[in-house]
Amino acid sequence: MLRAVLSVKECERVVSQHPATYVGDQFPKLGNEQVTANDFAVLNVAPDDTPAGWRPGYYRMDSDLTQLNESLLALSR
Repeated sequence: MLRAVLSVKECERVVSQHPATYVGDQFPKLGNEQVTANDFAVLNVAPDDTPAGWRPGYYRMDSDLTQLNESLLALSR
């Protein structure tokens, strides 16, 4: 499990490399048809921190988690 708290600028930087799909205002649940789903990351955009062009809620990122982790680590460099 990866966890990170990002600024809006950092979030936009990560999403530019790992596209995110809006999945709603409630934490996504895996349905029966997705039991064999690949790993994915979930991004939560809080209503008070919503940048222009974004909706508050949850986004799914289907990127390789190793590459996503590398992008998050690069933010601190």
